[in-house]
Amino acid sequence: MDAGALQLAAAAVAIVVAALVCRWFLVACAVGVRKQRPRLPPGSTGLPLIGETLRLISAYKTPDPEPFIDERVARHGGVFTTHIFGERTVFSADPAFNRLLLAAEGRAVSCSYPSSITTLLGARSLLLTRGTAHKRLHSLTLTRLGRPASQPLLAHIERLVLATMRQWEPTATVRLLDEAKKITFNLTVKQLVSIEPGPWTESLRREYVKLIDGFFSIPFPFASFLPFTTYGQALKSRKKVAGALREVIRKRMEERGEEKGVKEEMDGKREKKDMVEELLEAEGGSFSEEEMVDFCLSLLVAGYETTSVLMTVAVKFLTETPAALAQLKEEHENMTKMKGENQLLEWVDYKSMTFTQCVINETLRVANIIGGVFRRANTDIHFKGYTIPKGCKIFASFRAVHLNNEHYENARTFDPWRWQSNNKLQNEVGANLFTPFGGGPRLCPGYELARVVISVFLHHLVMRFSWEAAEEDRLVFFPTTRTLKGYPINLRRRPESV
Repeated sequence: MDAGALQLAAAAVAIVVAALVCRWFLVACAVGVRKQRPRLPPGSTGLPLIGETLRLISAYKTPDPEPFIDERVARHGGVFTTHIFGERTVFSADPAFNRLLLAAEGRAVSCSYPSSITTLLGARSLLLTRGTAHKRLHSLTLTRLGRPASQPLLAHIERLVLATMRQWEPTATVRLLDEAKKITFNLTVKQLVSIEPGPWTESLRREYVKLIDGFFSIPFPFASFLPFTTYGQALKSRKKVAGALREVIRKRMEERGEEKGVKEEMDGKREKKDMVEELLEAEGGSFSEEEMVDFCLSLLVAGYETTSVLMTVAVKFLTETPAALAQLKEEHENMTKMKGENQLLEWVDYKSMTFTQCVINETLRVANIIGGVFRRANTDIHFKGYTIPKGCKIFASFRAVHLNNEHYENARTFDPWRWQSNNKLQNEVGANLFTPFGGGPRLCPGYELARVVISVFLHHLVMRFSWEAAEEDRLVFFPTTRTLKGYPINLRRRPESV
């Protein structure tokens, strides 16, 4: 082989070697990048900008309670990635991951809600505060609303329920959700500011309905100048509600200033009459006026919306399950015979309503008034080989867990008997498979009060009336769980009732 051929062969070998080295380098770099990049849960980001938001909204227009998550869990598993409402979001239908998120509140994760909710509730509301501020507000709420065993509170609940039912004619058609909302709103107002039902509370309630309608609306810029939009109307109503509460708080502050020093020793011993008084005296009176307004406003949301929907849905499920309704009636009739007619309910009566609690548990599980919670990662979170990066939004779905056949047999069927004492499901609360009121530091402080209100309502409903659905109605699940038509029913007063 001559020198020219040797040079040509050497050049060819050099080129091949260089290509191999280059390829090896590129592969090594790619492997390094993959090692450094977090491995997100599988999923799809959908279309540019809007992601899968339209798919989410359209899916929940069907009667299926969890179509969006069901489809993706079947494809990707219990934890998956999507893109909704403008940002990448990790969804969880995994009870172990949900438990981790609830327990990690304030450390690995923090609450994160749409800007429309943040603005309408106020930055100092119980839902949005964090850390020490949240702990002190949560503690105050427990002090006021976490003691439904108080006989005066139980008696007041019963008075409100009976006052509403007395307005129903012996034979009447009522929209049950509207009637339930009157009860829960008036009860919450009484607990917050000690004002009895009347023109003031009804005026406040009308504005509050508009405020709540704006929670899942589009927060247009300069919406306060666009009153024809849902969000613009909500902002206007928020101002009116806050103004009404502020007026009450200021009046109470003035009264307290005038009485200061006269009843200080007595005040330290007696029970506070409402939440405003708790706030005025807490921590040496350190709560500002705006803190008290935001706090009271947010508690109205919790007391008004969720419990009233739960009351309505419980009646709907019972109506559609005659055997359950018959057993519930039997429980309350037997209790009344033992007590005697026209006697006020006591705490021991509430504790004896065992099947009623099964009905409430099953309504909470099937209806899922709180479908889940939004959180944001404060740090990288590692779970089952995946990494959810710091700053990522996360949605922990309670509904997806509650309606999973792996956790509950025939999970989408209303079956209150599954909660009876001889059933293993009594231990599910400890296992965190049953989380209708959330969990961790943000466990709903009024969960026991909600149960009491529903129990008292069901007691007087079945003892005084029989009923049937006035027209076909169904549950809808977006943006919140509710009945589409407010569940209209035809009522007939039972002959033996007073």
